[in-house]
Amino acid sequence: MKKLLAASLGILSAVGGFVDIGDLVAAGQAGARFGMAHSWVLLLGVIAICAYAEMAGRIAAVTGRAVFDLIRERLGARMALVNLVASYLVTVITLAAELGGVALALQLASGVPYLLWVPVAGVAVWLVLWRIRFPVMERVFGLAGLALVVFAVALFWLPTDWAALGRSAVTIDDAGQGWGAYWFVAVALFASTVSPYEVFFFSSGGVEERWSAADLADARFSVLVGFPIGGFLALSLIATATVVLKPAGVTVSNLDQVAHPVVLAFGGVGLAIAALAFFAVTFGAALETGLSAAYAAAQYFGWQWGKRVSPREAARFHTVLLVSVLLGVLLLLTTIDPVTLTEYMLIISAVALPLTYLPILVVANDRTYLGDRVNGRWLNVLGAVLLLIIVAAAIAAIPVAIGTRMGQ
Repeated sequence: MKKLLAASLGILSAVGGFVDIGDLVAAGQAGARFGMAHSWVLLLGVIAICAYAEMAGRIAAVTGRAVFDLIRERLGARMALVNLVASYLVTVITLAAELGGVALALQLASGVPYLLWVPVAGVAVWLVLWRIRFPVMERVFGLAGLALVVFAVALFWLPTDWAALGRSAVTIDDAGQGWGAYWFVAVALFASTVSPYEVFFFSSGGVEERWSAADLADARFSVLVGFPIGGFLALSLIATATVVLKPAGVTVSNLDQVAHPVVLAFGGVGLAIAALAFFAVTFGAALETGLSAAYAAAQYFGWQWGKRVSPREAARFHTVLLVSVLLGVLLLLTTIDPVTLTEYMLIISAVALPLTYLPILVVANDRTYLGDRVNGRWLNVLGAVLLLIIVAAAIAAIPVAIGTRMGQ
């Protein structure tokens, strides 16, 4: 039971990172356009986020300090400032996309236009961040996001051709979509699984939970249980889109279409569960991104920070938190389509990935901070290979987006 509760931080990170608005869109598009052909991307993303989240959690547990705090000290103020600016911009855009996802989920449940829900979503996120205790927040929204398992259940309820589903995972049927679109979706899906804010939230959350070296086993348990669960849920989204949307020639452009397989299987009950799941994962991710934006700024400038710290004692941290939520709301009130914003956010996120993951690998090998708990040989080999893939995705992101006109 203790390990199950300890895994809740990893579960919140997983369902907020693997299955946030980015993955709802990217996984839905992947399945609807290319079947299960992007399953390898999802598997690669699970391995990458597990490896680097383990490093970030170990850094937090051994040093008692969050990753961004050590990045400035280890790499210098100028390099860390570049990292801060890039990370903050990406995180705020991601926060806006997640708030848009919350609004779309509420529209799906109520029929009320999503723009009317945007200010409500912003206020609700800020109130939860201000008033709800950290353990309650992470467990309620993290575990509620597991309602996405309804997509896996729907696969067994629908007339699924399991053999054909398996074959589509090892063959690429572009159905006239083109290789450019295939790689655009691959980059977007990979970016959604290794979102930069993910490790900042995980390590800072560990500091908030007062992890120590004695908690390393629980931290690893969180990673090895939580993130694979997120990967499984994302795979279920791809699979249901493959079974229902691809044969119909549907291209995902809204959350109604992502939910359609579950509605087809279970009717109104399925719609209600899907709307709840979409709300939980996007709201949970909005909490993560809001905190991550404030964490990064406060840790760089050396301010008092933490959700456990009162606004009076950490006024600048809470101010950045509030400003970040307001910026997210204002971006959405320009009437930009949340799904379109999500697609652009994923490409921008892909470009920024090396700025997040290279410093983590550097710090995780520094004996000054970790002593004999630095990376082992094989973890370094895995981390280096994954970093090369991350750099490749960052280099390819903008050319493939321009060349395909955002995957069209």
